[in-house]
Amino acid sequence: MLKKRIKYIDYNGNSREEDFYFNLSKAEIMEMEMSTTGGLTEMITRIVETQDAPSIIKVFKEIIMKAYGEKSPDGKRFIKSQELSESFAQTEAYSELFMELASDSDAASKFVNGIIPADMAREVEKQQQQASLPTAG
Repeated sequence: MLKKRIKYIDYNGNSREEDFYFNLSKAEIMEMEMSTTGGLTEMITRIVETQDAPSIIKVFKEIIMKAYGEKSPDGKRFIKSQELSESFAQTEAYSELFMELASDSDAASKFVNGIIPADMAREVEKQQQQASLPTAG
């Protein structure tokens, strides 16, 4: 789970700084992976490699909207709904987050690694490190 503090100006002109929560469960990640031809990871890799900006924007919005929710007071549940996601998307906090992720690949990478379960994030990081190791030749 990722707790992200976002500074923004609301529609009354007030400066605000609030914490927002984002999380994707293993089941949600599997569902996203299995519902995309070739898998979500492969699709994102293709989009990034081809620099397909419209598709990158669409994927970021989808991930943000799927990951946004509110923690229950007892911490047992992470509550998500279309209504909660749409409500968040109607704030300038969403706009600030979206612009940050769309313009900063490091921030985008940290966001994605922050919203997936810790054990999955460690595995992804390990795979990225192995992929960047030079091969002996």
